[in-house]
Amino acid sequence: MKWLFYSFCLLATLPAMAQTTVDSSSLMKDIRTLSADKFEGRKTGTRGSRMAQFYIIDRFKKLGIAAYHDTYEYSFYFQEGDKKVMGTNLYGYIPGKLSTVIVISAHYDHLGVKGNAGKTDSVYNGADDNASGIGGLLAMAAYFKQHPPRYTLIFAAFDGEEEGLQGAAAFVAQPPVPLSQIRQNINMDMIAHNDKNELYVCGTYQFPNLKKYIDEVAGRSSVKLIAGHDKPESSADDWTRQSDQYEFFKQKIPFLYFGVEDHPDYHHASDEYSRINHSFYYRSVQAILDVVKTIDANMPENKYSGAKTM
Repeated sequence: MKWLFYSFCLLATLPAMAQTTVDSSSLMKDIRTLSADKFEGRKTGTRGSRMAQFYIIDRFKKLGIAAYHDTYEYSFYFQEGDKKVMGTNLYGYIPGKLSTVIVISAHYDHLGVKGNAGKTDSVYNGADDNASGIGGLLAMAAYFKQHPPRYTLIFAAFDGEEEGLQGAAAFVAQPPVPLSQIRQNINMDMIAHNDKNELYVCGTYQFPNLKKYIDEVAGRSSVKLIAGHDKPESSADDWTRQSDQYEFFKQKIPFLYFGVEDHPDYHHASDEYSRINHSFYYRSVQAILDVVKTIDANMPENKYSGAKTM
């Protein structure tokens, strides 16, 4: 009953138009479920990771996302010290009017269970990092299933991001469509926890032709949508290499990466569902969906060739 009351109050505070695009109950259920203790922090190659895979696959099926080659699961391997680890990417697609593709991505893995001396909580739940991105990805899939897109949309849940962008690297090494057919990557990583109502979008420095879409949405967004964290001279503040979009950028595929600045719960056991900013998360996903809708409707099909190099 408390959850239903919370959902009603959340919706009551949002513009009527926004209520028609993202189902807040499903969004919150997805992030709450994936960041629960029973998923054991979703570390690549673990039982908790496999449980997360089952959950995401079930959501894909219920949403009606089509599968390439009759499967959503694509395994890959990487070396971790003297151990060979198997990761599993999950992806499917919604066909558009164009065969050209936009890849919407988020990683579902996190840090797993760690020994915390003197502390009782050893599960690194990764609510913001990055159950939030998967929740956003599923919300967008639900929207575009009901509102067929112009571009074909691939929804990719990557594994092994915390191990060095392993899943994204495996995806671009063996993509389901030729890389030349991929027009854009939209990546989400940590989009649910910010006390300043600020959501950053990285990538307009490298691909300035995308800035007009961000500016258009920022003018009507209920979150502060800020372009930045993408200039090479800013060193650690340049996020270009810091999540899965970097593997696309290396292939000269335009990207936009949505995320928040680091908060005290980042990579700590305290990154739990109870710590996210629920209203901000909902509005954050709305803003990203608005960007995707705007790009899908207006971006030219020809591949952009004016990227700034690093």
